[in-house]
Amino acid sequence: MVGRKLSRRDFLQLSAGAAAGALLAGWHSSLQTVGRGNAVQPNILFILSDQQRWDTLGCYGQELDVTPNLDRMAAEGVRFEHAFTCQPLCGPARACLQTGKYATETGCFRNRIALPLDETTIAHHLSDAGYEVGYIGKWHLASTQGMGDADANYRTQPVPPERRGGYKDYWLASDVLEATSHSYDGHMFNADMEPVYFPQGRYRVDAQTDWVLDYLRTRDGKRPFFLFVSYLEPHHQNDHDQYEGPAGSKERFKDFKVPGDLVDTEGDWRESYPDYLGCVNSLDENLGRIRSELDRLSWAEDTLVIYTSDHGSHFRTRNEEYKRSCHDASIRIPLIACGPGFRGGKVIRELVSLIDLAPTVLATGGVEIPASMRGRPLRGLVEEKATHWPEEVFVQISESEVGRAIRTRRWKYSVAAPDRKTKKHPGGELYVEQFLYDLENDPHERDNLVRSPDHAGVRAVLRERLKRRMAAAGEAIPLVVPA
Repeated sequence: MVGRKLSRRDFLQLSAGAAAGALLAGWHSSLQTVGRGNAVQPNILFILSDQQRWDTLGCYGQELDVTPNLDRMAAEGVRFEHAFTCQPLCGPARACLQTGKYATETGCFRNRIALPLDETTIAHHLSDAGYEVGYIGKWHLASTQGMGDADANYRTQPVPPERRGGYKDYWLASDVLEATSHSYDGHMFNADMEPVYFPQGRYRVDAQTDWVLDYLRTRDGKRPFFLFVSYLEPHHQNDHDQYEGPAGSKERFKDFKVPGDLVDTEGDWRESYPDYLGCVNSLDENLGRIRSELDRLSWAEDTLVIYTSDHGSHFRTRNEEYKRSCHDASIRIPLIACGPGFRGGKVIRELVSLIDLAPTVLATGGVEIPASMRGRPLRGLVEEKATHWPEEVFVQISESEVGRAIRTRRWKYSVAAPDRKTKKHPGGELYVEQFLYDLENDPHERDNLVRSPDHAGVRAVLRERLKRRMAAAGEAIPLVVPA
């Protein structure tokens, strides 16, 4: 087959998910050989927000006019109704996205642990397949603290080339963007490790998108591009200890409907939610700018755009901060894809995970999915060809606890290791049952059934399912005991 010219239809059929794995393997050498001029490899634009709840989007039920562009993208593409992170924490979630492995497998089980230099990322794979690979925004995978001789601090310093995860063709980023910027000031670093400053008075999302548009306008089209755009918003500004939307957000979004899980709770959502929605609205406006530019450049037809987030926010209602818990406010995220293979306004209702996105990206690029990746390409669900799709998602939790959880359509089941230090231990040998929620009758997770004698049988079944998922993620099977 080597040397045969692939049509667009051939390529899109071959990249159709798990069922097409064998075909993709057979065509892999052909794709490498014939290059951009013959094999039609779509551009891939991956947009990642930070700490964004799924219910901030109109297409997921938000009643205010916050996300018209994302709603339009969902209507044109594919929306995943039940999408979840595999680790509700910034650094570990990013390690999972870049490698397709669980956080305990890469060693990045908490923040401030750098991605190992010998890890192979989606950027490495796509670069080998002929893609130009670029990164713009928050990286959060270069610095290590609290690990002895391995410590290295790039939180406010430029990330050196060897720590950029294979994004060798274009780089404009900060390891910890909230440490080098605020909502209306700051900088990132270019490939030459020089600071690039936000224009005075320019909101951070707008400035970052300006640079994304510059990237698009300067491509020559000779190679397909894979651009990973990582925004900080709507993450809170750490040193100010508050969410910071564009000026005017507090007034514009003050009439929000309180999400069900926040009703009658403490936390800081009362003062924070309007700015939080302002951040999301800015992301939406800038997504619109990016998609308009793809149209102007005549690239929209040949570009897959993926939009998602690393985790959500519970606004200090479940623990002392915003995430790091098993609750849907922390783990449920938006996920929309639009472009080759992801069109038609479809809504996928199977449970999907952030761990599925690395194989989805590689399958789109015509790359054989390595056995080390734990997820499955989402294209199989879109084309209704996926078989034996998992009926639960698996979540690892760190820093607030050493925890593990599964989420099915109906149940949320979570355990924690009482004898493990959260900063030192990625996992444990003994876990204690912590939460059980009946999501069918308690969608806002108010009634913890973990000690209910009437649900002992449910817990027993979920306990074994959790153990199987832990083993599948390369973890030792632990002892799990009742609360």
